[in-house]
Amino acid sequence: MKICFLSTSNSIHSYKWVSYFANIGWEVIWLSTSENKFQSVKGLTFYKLRTPFVLTLLDARRIIKATDPLIIHAHYVGKYGLLGSLSGLKPLIITAWGSDIIFGGKHFFKRPLIKYILHKSKLITCDANHMKNAMIKLGVNAEKIKIILFGVDTKKFFPKKNKSNELQKLTNNFLVLSVRNFEPVYNVKSLIFAANLVLSKYPDTEFLLAGNGSLKPQLQALIKKLKLQKNVRFSGHISAENMPELYNSADICVSTSLSDAGIAGSTAEAMACGIPVIATETGENNLWIKNDINGFLVPPDNFEKLAERIITLIESPANRKQFGINNVAKIHNNNSYQTEMTKMRVIYEKI
Repeated sequence: MKICFLSTSNSIHSYKWVSYFANIGWEVIWLSTSENKFQSVKGLTFYKLRTPFVLTLLDARRIIKATDPLIIHAHYVGKYGLLGSLSGLKPLIITAWGSDIIFGGKHFFKRPLIKYILHKSKLITCDANHMKNAMIKLGVNAEKIKIILFGVDTKKFFPKKNKSNELQKLTNNFLVLSVRNFEPVYNVKSLIFAANLVLSKYPDTEFLLAGNGSLKPQLQALIKKLKLQKNVRFSGHISAENMPELYNSADICVSTSLSDAGIAGSTAEAMACGIPVIATETGENNLWIKNDINGFLVPPDNFEKLAERIITLIESPANRKQFGINNVAKIHNNNSYQTEMTKMRVIYEKI
């Protein structure tokens, strides 16, 4: 089977998808306008497309014609979805990621384009029922939409008892981890305000911000203004290979996102590593996180409530342990990467 993926090459979600099918012996073509920062995989051929979009489209059409894949699969109902819809006559699959539908579907100018892209696809996948319902409201036939989770590789993400890696020796203090990127939708500033409140009661607590993004200078300025430089730090780049070690170094993991589709991949990975989580009441987080069972949900942009929940977990080591055990079971039973990709393989073969 030969398949062509159109997706950003700076996201671990894209890499997990393309590498899985290369690793099972399929011939995978990966087209992206970004540099590929991931390690090579046998059977996977990467092409960097030129910009602006006119050149991107010319490159994509040329490569698709030359490589002749059986299926085109575009991730994100935006640039790559449009690229797929204009790239040829092959069966097109679209995967919606979240904000492309949640925000784009309501945007006056983007909405017609999104409807066009969805209409051109043979099949659409997403990872949450509320996303599916939003696309149905855009006129998409419900039978055309399949729920496929991004999934967690539980062979890679699991609790580790022995913290031998240097990355796992970040601190002996209570460590709060955030791995959401520094963009407006992820609202990391809310965690910084919460940290200010937590530190007034537990001054040895440490906060590690392991994302990247355009708002980093603003977050740095806020940390300096609140005089939190000693306790709130940026990790810098963490490789995909070191992410399990990072999660295992933390006592809890926090997501302050203003919008999620299904459960965020980073939150699910933390859960698989046996870490209690605190996340915002958005998307379908309530299906994955139950208060006092495996973590806590807090209202979006409510840093006071977030601080309160962090303090609750600092003061409850027994609950942290049990929440972690419950999280491992939750992910193993309901969000396995291998299971979800097997579902996708069946869909590809049927098409």
